[in-house]
Amino acid sequence: MKILLLISLFFLSLNAGDIDSNNTAQIQEIEIPSEEVIVVEDTSGLSDDEIRLKATQSDAQEDKKVPVSEVVKALDYSGNVNLSEIQQDFSQLSPKPIKYDWVKTKSGEWFKGEIKALYDDRLEFDSDEVGLHSFKFDDVVWIKSYNIISVNIENLATFPGILRLKGEKLTIIQGENKYEFARKDIVSFAPDGEYERNFWSGKATLNFDIRTGNTNQYDYSAKINILRRSSVSRLSLDYLGRITDKDGSEISNNHRLNQKYDRYLTRNFFWTPVFSELYSDKYINIEKQVTAGIGVGYTLVNNKKVKWSFSGGPAFVYTKYETVAIGNKIEDFSPALELSTKYENELNSIMDLIYDYKLTSTNKAAGTYKHHMLLTLENELTSWLDLDITGVWDYILDPKETAQKIVPKQNDFQLLFGLGMEF
Repeated sequence: MKILLLISLFFLSLNAGDIDSNNTAQIQEIEIPSEEVIVVEDTSGLSDDEIRLKATQSDAQEDKKVPVSEVVKALDYSGNVNLSEIQQDFSQLSPKPIKYDWVKTKSGEWFKGEIKALYDDRLEFDSDEVGLHSFKFDDVVWIKSYNIISVNIENLATFPGILRLKGEKLTIIQGENKYEFARKDIVSFAPDGEYERNFWSGKATLNFDIRTGNTNQYDYSAKINILRRSSVSRLSLDYLGRITDKDGSEISNNHRLNQKYDRYLTRNFFWTPVFSELYSDKYINIEKQVTAGIGVGYTLVNNKKVKWSFSGGPAFVYTKYETVAIGNKIEDFSPALELSTKYENELNSIMDLIYDYKLTSTNKAAGTYKHHMLLTLENELTSWLDLDITGVWDYILDPKETAQKIVPKQNDFQLLFGLGMEF
């Protein structure tokens, strides 16, 4: 616990430095249950293509509007309107979303492709030209979706529909209804289409170290992160494994699979109906270890550069050991408390720092106290390929003695260099 508090204080010190009443559905009376976000469904009975047509008609109306003040400025001394004065500037023109979503950045560039998700102020967008790319949401000034997008509005509800975002104004078009919100009210959004693949993304990092000569040794490790994200939930699956062979003899073999399912109730608060871990490492005398529990979490810092969140809750731990000394049980079942923190810092345009720490407190038979820590430096080589450097520190206070009366070491360190491929 002391280690977690010290590390948390360290990172904290780093960060010290209307709804339109005209043609718009009225939703002020909606009450949100504290434990769940409701969904305001489209009940018009229109098809997706018919809703897109409504959105196109709405776009055309917006394009035709010219403020009265602009018309007055365009009047000459004879009372005639100089049309060149009120014609739209080229930079204000936008493409029609036909079969693709469109996104415009502050630089004035339009990107054509598919919206994957908006989470933690990062917009993931898949384009044939630039591949899967993550935009800072603050750098996005205009969005025109072709696909139906489900938008989670803070402390209100989730609205599926055609999305239009321009500046600070968000419009969601749903059949005959049109909902308008401020940009700051958005918690997250993701495609609401029929294709399950739209909700998934991930990254696989492979590490190899092969040495020959006086010593023949190879090290293989893999780190895989998979996410399924909707507008109100996030499922993460993380794998970390390592196998080492020296002169034909295996000297390490460990595997860790984590699962975490979060449901966001507000922009910062989430609860975890279930988290779990499956772990094995025969060289520290663990044949298999299963952890499962429930918890809550809170995002303490979430800005352009930094995201920092905490979570935790009660759990149980089942452990089966490889061997044990005479008189000891080969299996153990223990109540547990798990606490975790994750810190992400965008150091510059191509380099990110990610710190992930998890602490588990159990009874003495299960180890009393253990932690798993990852410190990763991601270096972007291309839009889909990273060079990752990861430090891993695993610690257990009371490792289990083997039948040969060997007590495994408390600490286990790894330093991994590998290429990470996003998908």
